[in-house]
Amino acid sequence: MTIRNWIKFFVMTMLIGGGVTAVASLFIRWDFFQPYLVAGNFVEFIAALAWMVLLGFTMSVIAQAGFFAYLTLHQVGVGIFKTLTLWNWVQMLLILVVLLDLIIFRFAPDANSAGDWAFYIGLLLVLVGAAIATAIKKVKMTGKKHVLISAVFFMIVITSLEWIIALMGRQDNINVYVALLLFPLLATNAYQLLMLPKYNEKSEQDRKRLEERRKERKQAAQQP
Repeated sequence: MTIRNWIKFFVMTMLIGGGVTAVASLFIRWDFFQPYLVAGNFVEFIAALAWMVLLGFTMSVIAQAGFFAYLTLHQVGVGIFKTLTLWNWVQMLLILVVLLDLIIFRFAPDANSAGDWAFYIGLLLVLVGAAIATAIKKVKMTGKKHVLISAVFFMIVITSLEWIIALMGRQDNINVYVALLLFPLLATNAYQLLMLPKYNEKSEQDRKRLEERRKERKQAAQQP
């Protein structure tokens, strides 16, 4: 990917992260915004919303680091296990391990009521549902069925590792951020997974145009 397209990719991912966090916060953290609106303090309301956007920017940077780490991991995995089929089986095993880890070690210790379990299972369904939907879209875009498992692995395993920032928290209102931070991570990871090939294709086109312009300048310089 060229530097220019990487910057576009980076900025667009940040904007998605910030925008999704801002919108989600209006629903999930309405109690945070409501007093400012009731008091007519719109400056404070905008400042609070801007803080949420900044939080989304931060999560998008974490998501981008996770995405490029996964690209390296994927290549290493294929190299170690020699075939994509075997690597896919390993990825499915890791998906299962991560889901069990979320339920047993992340959700269960803080689930003290049926309402808590409904909350955590709901988030888990959002995670798995978004992963499957993104993976199906990836297969349709590429026409390659074998990318399904890798896409699900990325959306579940890597997103869960990025989500651990909230899951490991122990503040009184941590569940608010557990819910809030999941949405920008899913949105930015889905965008990166689906759109990276287009940015790579655009970069290749830019290189070809640059090479053509260089040839034209060279030919023009050789003319008497």
